[in-house]
Amino acid sequence: MTCETSTPFSRRPPAADEGTANLIAAARAVGTKRFVAQSFCGWPYARVGGPIKSEDDPLDPTPPAALRKTLDAIRYLEDEVNSAGDLGGVSLRYGGFYGPGTTLRRDGSMVEQVRRRRFPIVGKGSGVWSFIHISDVASATVAAVEADVTGTFNVVDDEPAPVAAWLPELARAVGAKPPRRIPAFLARLVLPEHLYVMMTDIRGGSNRRFKQEFGWKPSFSTWRDGFRRGLG
Repeated sequence: MTCETSTPFSRRPPAADEGTANLIAAARAVGTKRFVAQSFCGWPYARVGGPIKSEDDPLDPTPPAALRKTLDAIRYLEDEVNSAGDLGGVSLRYGGFYGPGTTLRRDGSMVEQVRRRRFPIVGKGSGVWSFIHISDVASATVAAVEADVTGTFNVVDDEPAPVAAWLPELARAVGAKPPRRIPAFLARLVLPEHLYVMMTDIRGGSNRRFKQEFGWKPSFSTWRDGFRRGLG
């Protein structure tokens, strides 16, 4: 299955991010003129305001504990890449991958959970997810590599959607029974905080800036079509 540019590490990488620092150093050593990094779009955005976020919106200042290290790594990655002007750095905040070779494919682990009705709608299912088909991941990455635009961009399809909308459609697409529903108060007791938040409170991302800057559009403009035709 990608902004604030400040970093809590004062440009000193934590152990988990040494790879980013090493790659940037190596890129400079060999004279690289384009550096494209994978980031993430969706749950990292602050859980305030509207359901769809642009790249100008802040990241979550108080993420669930299980996601804090990952979000710190995302902040560090984007800060380092975006400040590497000599490398033509660009950070791509991809949505959730689906299609062949991902966990969200017809014979993948996520679909298996849906078939077993172990992937419920929690509360109102109001957490908003952004998806992108793996073939569109490839085309967007090529567009980013070949352009000279720098910065951070959401790379997602055209329809961010709440769990209550996309999960029943996924079940139908794979011939499964409708997902079960769990009341929010009960889910708070049995689910880890980060899973509860992802099902009820995260925000999706807008792809408008990436489409405008790179002249790109997804071949699967919505997960509705992609779940029917593109799961593989």
